[in-house]
Amino acid sequence: MSALPQSRPDPIPLCVDLDGTLTPIDTLHETALALAREAPAALLSLPRWISHGKAALKHELAARAQIDVRHLPYRRDLLDWLRSERDRGRRLVLATAADRRIADAVAAHLGLFEEVIASNGTDNLSGRAKRAALVARFGEKGFDYVGNDAVDLKVWPSARQAIVVGSRRLAARAAHHAEAGPVFVAKPPSPWLWVKATRLYQWVKNLLIIVPALLSHRIAEPSVLGAAALAFIAFGLCASSVYLVNDLLDLDADRRHPRKRRRPFALGALPARQGVAMAGVLALAAALIAVQVGPLFCAVLAAYYACTWAYSLRLKRAPIVDVMMLAGLYTIRLVAGGVATGVGVTFWLLAFSMFLFLSLAVVKRYAELRDAARAGLTQPAGRGYGADDLPLLLSLGTASGFASVVVLALYINSPQSEQLYRDARPLWLICPLLLYWICRVWLLTSRGRMHDDPIVFALRDRLSLAIIGVIATIVMVAI
Repeated sequence: MSALPQSRPDPIPLCVDLDGTLTPIDTLHETALALAREAPAALLSLPRWISHGKAALKHELAARAQIDVRHLPYRRDLLDWLRSERDRGRRLVLATAADRRIADAVAAHLGLFEEVIASNGTDNLSGRAKRAALVARFGEKGFDYVGNDAVDLKVWPSARQAIVVGSRRLAARAAHHAEAGPVFVAKPPSPWLWVKATRLYQWVKNLLIIVPALLSHRIAEPSVLGAAALAFIAFGLCASSVYLVNDLLDLDADRRHPRKRRRPFALGALPARQGVAMAGVLALAAALIAVQVGPLFCAVLAAYYACTWAYSLRLKRAPIVDVMMLAGLYTIRLVAGGVATGVGVTFWLLAFSMFLFLSLAVVKRYAELRDAARAGLTQPAGRGYGADDLPLLLSLGTASGFASVVVLALYINSPQSEQLYRDARPLWLICPLLLYWICRVWLLTSRGRMHDDPIVFALRDRLSLAIIGVIATIVMVAI
């Protein structure tokens, strides 16, 4: 019985674009963000690099900032097809406008490409320049090309076959220039992804703004309530801007995290460039609303924004400083609420919040570190802790939580509480409830069952919500 005839390998090389095609990200934008994270002062040189051309800009960025190509979000359907073509004996070429350093790293990681054609610091291989380079290497109609963008319409006229990653509309346009090949449809980003990226659910933390007015029993005053509402919206917009910036600066670390790698920017589902623009729009909107509240509130909001930038760029990698900064960012919300509504923030409230939120900040770090240790990592990416620090963090977090209960007890027994409450004695019941909740949070955290953010956990946990309801009832009885 004769052997079945085998299909002969296609002699035409298959040239594949990188940015937006092989991976949905743009490596130029991500190297710029990596530079902002690793050496923000170097961004001052951007105008000079840009003046020498886009190829020079890419070269300088790639030389100074590294992106981890091992964890980039590659298009799996395209990779599977490329592997099948390679297994058939097809020659694969990575043809990209990205800098040579990045292209070589991607090719080495994937192990699919026999040749790399990329920008070299002088020539930016995009559009017509890429077409000229491919024609010079393989001749007219001597290659097939995989692209994803309108700029690739300048390449496809010289290709034998156009393979499109993107919309069918782009595929139809490409078919006017070359033989139509496979189409890998990419879904456009949905509005829900922006809701997820801006973390609107985190706005609940900004309810701390109304706490000073609530505890002073003035929240029902129309002027106080109106100022608190505006301050809440301004802080929410500012916080969402900060979350976008933080995610963009943390891309490499998030892609190595078991849960954070599913965030929209880490997945490449949202473009980093649009994320930067959206962060700016939200910050501007927050500033415009803050102006309506008052100059002191603007100053507090500006301080919050500056602290979050310091945290995102540097302080999140400084052990102990990072959790103290997180606790401080919660406490700033209380100060902002007091400034916006004209209600003084007491020493008791500041001390209580600092100890309680320090404990919850340590919960967040402990949970991340424990997850990393279970995954076999000695140190989470982008953090200043190691697995050996778990016992210390447990001690610091529980001690801080217990200290907040002590502060609360001292406040209940103080003359200030007697002035605000008709009968302060029922408030003592809050102490064991809070003590139980803190102990439970830390028990769940030590067992690896804590959400990365304990505030979000509290709002989703039925028992925590029940405790909040009971505490609210106790306060109403005391009033």
